Amino acid sequence: MPDLPNQPPKPPGNNPGRDDAAGTTTVERLPQKTEPPHLYQVLLLNDDFTPMEFVVMVLQEFFRHDLETATHIMLKIHHEGRAVCGVFSKDVAATKVDLVLAAARRAGHPLQCILEAA
Repeated sequence: MPDLPNQPPKPPGNNPGRDDAAGTTTVERLPQKTEPPHLYQVLLLNDDFTPMEFVVMVLQEFFRHDLETATHIMLKIHHEGRAVCGVFSKDVAATKVDLVLAAARRAGHPLQCILEAA
């Protein structure tokens, strides 16, 4: 006689993953392999028009550098043409780039900010 729809199905006879005495099933956990997110460098590029004070302010406000570190990075940008402001995950780095570019445009400066894979 077939099982009626309102009756629960019968458990299978000899199930290797089932402990029939306790009515429980054991499941083995497989270790998951997760990789850390790829990191990206946010860089400021030198130009001849953006004031050094504005660059220092950007480094302090958006990258949380203290005055001494911000000044050092600003001078590196000035002498070498570019410098790393911080290393972040892709989404955070892209947001920092957008914030810096928006602040520079509001202030009327042509400051360029880019991201590169670290």
